[in-house]
Amino acid sequence: MKILHVPLKLISAINNKVLALSQGVALVAIVVMVCAILIQVFFRYILNNALPWPDELARFCMLWMTGLMAPVAYRHGAFVAIDMLPELLGKRSAALLSLFLLMLSLLVLVMGLKLGFKHVNSGFLFASSSLKLPLHLIGFDAIKVKLAYMYASLWIGLIMLTVINIELMLRNIISLFGGDPSQVAPLKPLNDNSTTDETGEEITAESRSIGRVS
Repeated sequence: MKILHVPLKLISAINNKVLALSQGVALVAIVVMVCAILIQVFFRYILNNALPWPDELARFCMLWMTGLMAPVAYRHGAFVAIDMLPELLGKRSAALLSLFLLMLSLLVLVMGLKLGFKHVNSGFLFASSSLKLPLHLIGFDAIKVKLAYMYASLWIGLIMLTVINIELMLRNIISLFGGDPSQVAPLKPLNDNSTTDETGEEITAESRSIGRVS
């Protein structure tokens, strides 16, 4: 299945760049979220004068953090999974089951993209009750943040999940035909802490992402 090597290399390279960026943005989002929560705790319980915007800002950041980090977890097989059945099956049968589930996941993701696009568009009709762009600080009127920018977090996440799902399907197909996708496009682990299975064989990010049933 060498014909699949080129698209796998391309889509893997794109995902590497996009997910590296998404992890950085998600890190900023979680820092801002924690700061907003601490500010609200201080004003609510110390000064007894709760602010209107920290709660909504924290939710805004939480949604973007989720939308940007879910694809990272999905690519590396870090979602909660029931892997009892694949472990009972042979290697090839487990790979076929995984491919079938990836195809079902792709169908769900495509439906989610269509519904999500409509939901994001509806968000332009409504504005946040408390979040505003502080343009009044430079002499202009403050502008309320449209809810569409909050809804877009999950829609962007669905787009990334769809692309990653296609990459995982390519890796699975190559494995089914005896190839080694990790040699074509290595999947860099999230950290350097490798684990081993019952036989002592190292479990890589590649095997987790392909073999687990989410």
